[in-house]
Amino acid sequence: MYIDTHCHIYGEKVDEFVERARAARVGIIVNSGANVRANRKILKLARRYPEFRATMGLYPTDALVMTDEKIKKEIKFIRENREEVIAICEVGMDFVERIEVERQEQIFRAFISLAQELDIPVIVHSRKAEKECIEILEDMKMKKVQMHCFSGRSSLVERIINNGWYLSIPTCVPRSTHFQHVISKTPISQLLCETDSPFMHPLGAGYKNEPANVVVSYEKIAEIKKMPLEEVEKKIEKNFNGLFD
Repeated sequence: MYIDTHCHIYGEKVDEFVERARAARVGIIVNSGANVRANRKILKLARRYPEFRATMGLYPTDALVMTDEKIKKEIKFIRENREEVIAICEVGMDFVERIEVERQEQIFRAFISLAQELDIPVIVHSRKAEKECIEILEDMKMKKVQMHCFSGRSSLVERIINNGWYLSIPTCVPRSTHFQHVISKTPISQLLCETDSPFMHPLGAGYKNEPANVVVSYEKIAEIKKMPLEEVEKKIEKNFNGLFD
């Protein structure tokens, strides 16, 4: 069984995506919320399709346009649906434009606290804020961590490995020397696979990604690690169960 540990599927053609995922033997699809509306959609989809797992949170820049009261209300909603939520996602910090840094950190810490309270993993968005996110996670002694689409330098990858966290490999890996390096550097016991659908298509911009394509990440891991694909499949499933138990 293949597992897509991070995607955003809540628009049209969900039935088609699920059908193709099943044909590709993708048995688990971790569907990730990024805003208030998406969180409610993925909850409904998790109740409808056995493959879907719900993760909820607020994307860093989406959270910035919300009042503190609305953020607290969303945290309350996630807490109330704890039994159906397997992780807090997609949370973290985004410094592409480096706006409201202190507030981004405040919100990130609030969601880490929620993950600790609920005893579930946090799936981290850390674009251009890789070092800062790691420092906050370390400071708060967060143990259950998946670094989603991590683009930081090699020394930070090593720091993630030393912390015992997981790195998920997106399906753009065939055209990314960075993610190929992450695979070579990271023990198989700390790797996961993701599509980040509808983004990160193996063929690049202009194509919409979907969970069925997660197989591409498995194949690249098998190639770089010089392991049979079936063994990689079993290792990744074991990693998933270890993080999301």
